[in-house]
Amino acid sequence: MAVTLKQIAELAGVSRGTVDRALYNRGRVKPEVAERIKKIAKELGYQPNRAGKALAMTNHPMKIGVIAQATETPFMHQLRAGIEDAANDVAAFGAEVIIRSGVGLDVTDQLKMIDELLAEGINGLAIAPADNPHMRDRINSLVDAGIPVVTFNADIDDTRRMCFVGQNSELAGRTCAGLLNAITPEHGLVLPISGYQYNHSHALRIKGFCSEIAQSFPKIQTLPAVYCQDDEMLTQELTEETLRQHPDLTAIYIAAGGQAGVCRALERTGYTDSVRVICFDLIPNNIRNLLDSRIDFLIGQDAHTQGFMPIMILFDYLFSGKTPENKYYYTDISIKNKYNV
Repeated sequence: MAVTLKQIAELAGVSRGTVDRALYNRGRVKPEVAERIKKIAKELGYQPNRAGKALAMTNHPMKIGVIAQATETPFMHQLRAGIEDAANDVAAFGAEVIIRSGVGLDVTDQLKMIDELLAEGINGLAIAPADNPHMRDRINSLVDAGIPVVTFNADIDDTRRMCFVGQNSELAGRTCAGLLNAITPEHGLVLPISGYQYNHSHALRIKGFCSEIAQSFPKIQTLPAVYCQDDEMLTQELTEETLRQHPDLTAIYIAAGGQAGVCRALERTGYTDSVRVICFDLIPNNIRNLLDSRIDFLIGQDAHTQGFMPIMILFDYLFSGKTPENKYYYTDISIKNKYNV
């Protein structure tokens, strides 16, 4: 016989409505009460009636908010496709995905978007957050208010978000250090290029890369990282300026967008054949430059999964109370060169 909400309510010493709110995140319930209810439901093997739940949602539709960053970049266009595919999947059960996106990575804009989504009545939030104390506090306040949060593409430390979906950025940076060591002179000089100061993933890619170079390949020298804001023209200017100051540059590691600017700068200054390049994202322009030997290695990170999975995790949690099994869902660190892309 199927376990009912009434049975769970009697064992938990609460009302049936409180059980419903706790299991389906439909309202505020004290954390300790919600935890007790979910524990009892799990012990009893409670399984929600998905058809009935979907029918009930026609009157009270679930709303999942999504905030993406730097959506002007080709990589984020690929990630957006994953978001839209997930939105179509959950729409069959009456759930609505409301997307907000911004150019660049502005903390104030993201906080404003959260306010807009709250006004829309969202039940959960997927966000690629700016790494900022105000954002950290806001995420924790959302969780305290009963709104689960999943981060994607970029994470943020010291929050109570449910989980993160994206690449292990520090390990990806270390991977790139090993690749670069294999294709540069023993006493090479490397320029690391990051994107935004408040992008957690970019910062970890730089940290992993520079740490691995220092630990494992100490004869390679790294210049101080510069910030390109995912902008091709700025990336080109930074590269050309570095080449003027350091004509002995042997490699560039770009941990962000704007990769085409590096390739243009090297071509304009005649350094294409002498400066090695490693960067991220399997986007069309990068692939062309890889095939034309302007880029030596591309690191893929599965943009579609980073857009698709956070929404499905939130939907499963809001729809059936299923909590994610892991705190980190890491996408692949795929290594491509001109021969296997």
